[in-house]
Amino acid sequence: MNRRTFLAAAASGAGVALAGCFEGGQAAGDHDVGMTISSFRPKELTVEAGTAVEWFNTSSHSHTVTAYQGLYPDGAEYWASGEFDSQDAAVDDWQSTEQRGKLEPGDSYEHTFELPGSYEYYCIPHEESNMVGTVIVEEPTTES
Repeated sequence: MNRRTFLAAAASGAGVALAGCFEGGQAAGDHDVGMTISSFRPKELTVEAGTAVEWFNTSSHSHTVTAYQGLYPDGAEYWASGEFDSQDAAVDDWQSTEQRGKLEPGDSYEHTFELPGSYEYYCIPHEESNMVGTVIVEEPTTES
């Protein structure tokens, strides 16, 4: 095999080997929701009750995962990166120097959804860019 044929074959093989490893310029991984500069991917995720969802900051910017107060099922507890008790507490923290809820590039946050329903959330610093998402939690399927 000559050098040009070898290089062409190697380049083609590398492209095939990497196919599926990147989505929109972001590395894929074992997380459920990734983050770009101004969006969650996927924007909507459907899971069964009792499922832990992991958000992973795949971008080069800092983000939060912050539930909209009251835009989740009755009886569900408030949830946000930084483990705040309310949306106001999460926003106040973001505006402080502490920023416990901040996810730096490569950081992750996980939350288990116990109750069926729709859970709306957003990224505090990028809400104006429409960085919002939804987790839809369904009843577990029963096998017969």
